[in-house]
Amino acid sequence: MKQHRPSRLEDRIEELSAEIDGIIDARVAEIASESPGVPAGVIRNLLTARAPSCRCAQYIELCGKAAKAPD
Repeated sequence: MKQHRPSRLEDRIEELSAEIDGIIDARVAEIASESPGVPAGVIRNLLTARAPSCRCAQYIELCGKAAKAPD
């Protein structure tokens, strides 16, 4: 009987999810440092609420707007 081993795609998805979590966590920390007293969980919920379906959509929503913002 074969054991189920994660496919290459599953590995990549897990790696991307972890990377996106790190990006969101960094943004949360940045905003939290400017907003003392606001819990990090609330900030994270506000950042990710526009794209609650998955981490990839959250990343696109969060970072896509940052890339389009004028300097």
